Amino acid sequence: MASFGWKRKVGERVSKSTLQQFESEAEKAGDRPRKEDGVDWMHAIKRRREVLLEDCETKSERLKGEGALLAEEGRHWEAIKKWDEAIQLTPENHLLYEMKSQVLSILQELFPAVKAAEMAVKLKPMWWEGWQTLGRAQLSLGEVDLAVRSFQVAVHLSPSDPTLREQDLAWAQKLQRQQRAAQERTLQEDEAQRLVLDAPELRRDYDDFESDEVLEACAAVAERQRRLEELRRTTVVLDADGNVRSIVAPAGAGGAETSQAPLVKARGL
Repeated sequence: MASFGWKRKVGERVSKSTLQQFESEAEKAGDRPRKEDGVDWMHAIKRRREVLLEDCETKSERLKGEGALLAEEGRHWEAIKKWDEAIQLTPENHLLYEMKSQVLSILQELFPAVKAAEMAVKLKPMWWEGWQTLGRAQLSLGEVDLAVRSFQVAVHLSPSDPTLREQDLAWAQKLQRQQRAAQERTLQEDEAQRLVLDAPELRRDYDDFESDEVLEACAAVAERQRRLEELRRTTVVLDADGNVRSIVAPAGAGGAETSQAPLVKARGL
């Protein structure tokens, strides 16, 4: 029966001098570029890569221009398709995402518009126009607080631009005040409704229902009900000067009467 032993290591029978000579020749061969028939293949591959990159940028620029012309003609979906093709060629081009965001906002594709604008400012954080487009997309989506922040960044990057400061940022801040006033009115209405449904006067037991205490309790409950109805008929609006106002509609009206008030609507962005 044959006995088993440890396996010999690979190369154990090779002499050290032969091994050193082999390693020396391999290192010399690896230090210099391979050339066959006088052709430097490493240089050729690098040059080919540069040509391909140039071709991608040229084609992307052409697609970007074609998309801009289509957008001016109102062919927005076709424009987006052109820009998507350009993005496939040059995914680091921030202009493509910003243009796409503008057109998506026009098409009321608000969430994709915000995502495209976010990509634009991610690629170029110091570009104020990208932050302006992002703020407008966020405002259209109803994210007023985020829009105010984006416009503030844009104003910080370009403080001399009057449109940013006097229109975009100022309008977003007015809407922010209106939103907060509306939220406060909603909280007041919820609290008033809670007091009507769970009035403390109704928890007591009254011995004499013709007493003054019962009359006072009924009057208190009636006042709470009146306050609740008033809050339900209250509308928070902005006047022509951008100030927040609360308008109470007459009792029995279907909504707040605003025909005599100098109000403004949110402009389309």
